[in-house]
Amino acid sequence: MFNVVICGLGAVGMTYANKFNQLGVCLKILADEERIKRYKTVKPKFNGEEQNFEYITPSDNFDADLIIIATKFNGLSSAISYIKNCIGEKTHVISLINGVSSEEKISEIYPKLKVLKSYFIGHSAVRNGNDITQDGVGTIVVEHNDYIENMFKVLNIDYDVPKDIDYSMWLKYTFNIFSNQVSAILNLTFGELKKNKEFISFTKKIIAEVRQIAEKKGVKNLENLEQDSIALLDKMCDEGKTSMLQDILAKRPTEVDMFAGEIIRMGKLYGIQTPYNQILYDLIKIKESNNEHSIHSC
Repeated sequence: MFNVVICGLGAVGMTYANKFNQLGVCLKILADEERIKRYKTVKPKFNGEEQNFEYITPSDNFDADLIIIATKFNGLSSAISYIKNCIGEKTHVISLINGVSSEEKISEIYPKLKVLKSYFIGHSAVRNGNDITQDGVGTIVVEHNDYIENMFKVLNIDYDVPKDIDYSMWLKYTFNIFSNQVSAILNLTFGELKKNKEFISFTKKIIAEVRQIAEKKGVKNLENLEQDSIALLDKMCDEGKTSMLQDILAKRPTEVDMFAGEIIRMGKLYGIQTPYNQILYDLIKIKESNNEHSIHSC
């Protein structure tokens, strides 16, 4: 039996919590006491069905074979501190947080820990409070590791090991940067994005900024980044909405600091101008501010 810990019960975290909960593994959901109390008061639901999980707090000791961090970007620092007592000699960590920097941040705190470069790709989920709806279509893309690949084969977890994990991660990151942020500003579904020629034209300008930074970071094989990232739109359901658009509509904080915010930060570091990401950042911050104001006005 495998010992698995999941930190974060958002769309992706809940999707895999549901999967592992049905596979006979020893699954623990890691959260602080206040959040656990809320989960026990109003049980999380997946596709309308209540989920019964076993919970542990950061003070509990649990020797995990696999830790999956699936919080939002703004929850990463807490997650990093929470997992301390779950780390053993065999522990591997997969971060399914959007972006390309979470693995570095985890490794900075735990330099000897086996942190694998990875991300989730699949159909978008819909979150309504504690209720997550997702059709089960999704894959964990991860760098080569015999232990984790064997685990996923035994458990029949869909996974993929690309030839170039760095390019694959930046490809997904690029896709998220233009699809999440533009959709959140303009309130467009994936289908509406696909059909809009002006969106595709604007997207290419965003991708050019990202590519320059990826080159500075040492990512190889970027010649097809533009066409490959735009092509990912075809894999998305037309009626689907990006996670950032869902956050805006639900008046939740977004991950703009991890998307445009990180690109702007890295642009300054490498002396690269990022005007299009700056515009996206500013507009989403305006939307967040407006949402916050409307919540307090109610």
